[in-house]
Amino acid sequence: MNLRYSLHKIHSAENCPFDANGYSYFKFGDKSYAKKFAKDLFDGFIAVHKEVLLSAAEIVILPSPYLSIPTASNFLCFYFKKYLNHFLFANNRKTCIESKIYRNQTYVTDYGNLDFEQRVSLISNDTYYVDKNFINNKLCIFVDDIKITGSHEHTVNKILSEYQVNGQFIFVYFAELLNKDIHPKIENFYNYHAIKNIEDIVKIINRPDFEFNTRIIKYVLNFDQEQFTYLLTKISKEKVKHLFHLAISNNYHQIIEYQININRIKN
Repeated sequence: MNLRYSLHKIHSAENCPFDANGYSYFKFGDKSYAKKFAKDLFDGFIAVHKEVLLSAAEIVILPSPYLSIPTASNFLCFYFKKYLNHFLFANNRKTCIESKIYRNQTYVTDYGNLDFEQRVSLISNDTYYVDKNFINNKLCIFVDDIKITGSHEHTVNKILSEYQVNGQFIFVYFAELLNKDIHPKIENFYNYHAIKNIEDIVKIINRPDFEFNTRIIKYVLNFDQEQFTYLLTKISKEKVKHLFHLAISNNYHQIIEYQININRIKN
């Protein structure tokens, strides 16, 4: 059985129901907003689905699929899990365990401007793996930041079906687009709401609560030579090294569009 919960409902392109700048910072690596959003999300979720949680023998929590570099929603999931475990502990229940769907991404396109069919077509070439034996016959909570077209949920359901995973599944979102007359490109309007230039990128990387995620690494690896050189002079050597190691851990050095800047770091 599938359930779905979203904290914020998007009905109008002009009226954002959440902090758009904060969401943009969150998407580009500011974990302080991941923590805040996770608390708001959990409080809303538990008010609706408390009894479902308390009736489950075993709970597994999963962020959106990734290989090595976490997505922004992974950090949202991390803090959501902490609040969930505190709740389960207070109710003398077994705490949840974390799993993941492994994803080998094959494209560099930012799908924030694409519609449902384009997104599904784009991600259909990716390969996925989930440990069926680990999550089978459990309550599985899939945490993501935003539902725009439903392509993520569609893909996860397809994976669960292919692996013949049984259980109860809950899809939890910080926000959900309900007005289908709004073009899906509104996702990138939120993603880049506070990110307008390279100086904004430098500021967010130098924040105390910053941590690299998939979005910002792909974004900076697409910089031209002048932009990328400027970036490398404005962040610490440790962060440059971390950027390099994360990039190669996700095999980005095998993607033509990213090779030049990865080699600039190496050299």
